Amino acid sequence: MQIPLNPQAFFDPVTGTVTYVVADPGTGEAAIIDPVLGYDPKSGRTDAGLADQVLAYVAAQGLHVQWVLETHAHADHLSAAHYLKSQAGGKIAIGESICAVQSTFKKIFNLGPSFALDGSQFDHLFKDGETFRIGEVEMTALHVPGHTPADMAYLAGGSLFVGDTLFMPDVGTARADFPGGDAHQLYRSIRKLLMFPADTRIFVCHDYPPGERAPRWETTVGEQRKANIHAGDDISEEAFVAMRAARDATLEMPTLMLPSIQVNIRAGGLPLPEGNGVSYLKIPVNVLGGA
Repeated sequence: MQIPLNPQAFFDPVTGTVTYVVADPGTGEAAIIDPVLGYDPKSGRTDAGLADQVLAYVAAQGLHVQWVLETHAHADHLSAAHYLKSQAGGKIAIGESICAVQSTFKKIFNLGPSFALDGSQFDHLFKDGETFRIGEVEMTALHVPGHTPADMAYLAGGSLFVGDTLFMPDVGTARADFPGGDAHQLYRSIRKLLMFPADTRIFVCHDYPPGERAPRWETTVGEQRKANIHAGDDISEEAFVAMRAARDATLEMPTLMLPSIQVNIRAGGLPLPEGNGVSYLKIPVNVLGGA
């Protein structure tokens, strides 16, 4: 029997990111999906304000954190996974293709021999189609590459948590021009998600509302197939790939990409402190492209 879920969303207006708490109503076991750690690029200071809101909700509801799930190594915000685990427990998990992402960025940031490329910074690496549980709720991890090689979506109780693969229908889809990204893969991953029944609920990881629309993060497979401006049913793979190539060429690098990736391939952990007790993030000069 499918257990209906009522995910609690926490929206970060600075990065447009949505963090979710998904809980089994019977047992109180919970998963936190895509948690955000605030970061000020001017001062280099982190801020756990949003993560603390999540922790306060978990405590108020009497929940027990079983999993902290990442849909991918985000390029637009630092993950609070390490902080949340230190405060509330749970296993930090991501897709097994994170190893390919680590390999790419180890070279870019010259991380040295001590940085492992086996995903061991995380507690668990999901395979495509792997099932797991929060309490009595069965969840399925789905590999949906394209935005990055390691993107995952999570299916639970008739709901899909799709990360950056899809946005709200009037916003479209994620970019595919990051290292390891591939617009053909992204299109096929989207079709994989949109094969679920039309009433399947979709929860997106970001919203960048056009015009005066307020932020939203819930839609359905049916709405996406009918109205997604980049990937509705009337858009072919060839048209999608051409659109993404043209659009991605105009996009700037995300403001927090350089600090975010270095933290997120470490499961939300900062680089090891140096001899003075301070952690440092690197800025590679003239390596990555930009608009």
